[in-house]
Amino acid sequence: MSILEYNGAAIIAMSGANCVAIASDNRLGIQFQTVAMDFKKIFRMNDKLYVGLAGLATDVQTLDQLLRFRMGLYELREEREMSPQVFTNMLSNLLYEKRFGPYFAEPIIAGLDENEKPYLATMDLIGAISKTKDFVVAGTAEGNMYGMCETLWKPDMDEEELFETIAQALLASVDRDALSGWGGVVHIISKKGVITRELKGRQD
Repeated sequence: MSILEYNGAAIIAMSGANCVAIASDNRLGIQFQTVAMDFKKIFRMNDKLYVGLAGLATDVQTLDQLLRFRMGLYELREEREMSPQVFTNMLSNLLYEKRFGPYFAEPIIAGLDENEKPYLATMDLIGAISKTKDFVVAGTAEGNMYGMCETLWKPDMDEEELFETIAQALLASVDRDALSGWGGVVHIISKKGVITRELKGRQD
């Protein structure tokens, strides 16, 4: 078993019409033993930027603290909020600095750029960036999530349709993965604000 699969995770981000959604499961496990059912994997960076971290739970929490520290420094120095593009490059540099002893986490960045357009990006554990227009996935249920997203996603969905699509894709995927599940959480980011909804999933 890969160290990235040790605690289990499933994260999806998906774009809509001037909105973007990011969703994750709630399970924290040690291999096949479930330890907690309320483990946070998606972190708010600012009103229009969220990051999901799939991988080793200790590194997920370490990266969250480091990212918030670096964002705080940026905002003090620049007197403005960090855009998703700048945040992606900052996170990529942070991971690449530690390439010889990497953080075992695969990030997903979801937000709205300066023009209120959806921004999605992901990277591997040493910071190789991949940007996309439709959806990105990370975690142990990756194969299942790709299949569900490719089946259900369509361009220019509104907020409600985007929520329904991402929720169904996540729940159907984690039901077929022993290392993730136990419900989930969805954040829908639009220019009006952020809507957060919790999902009830199978408890086995």
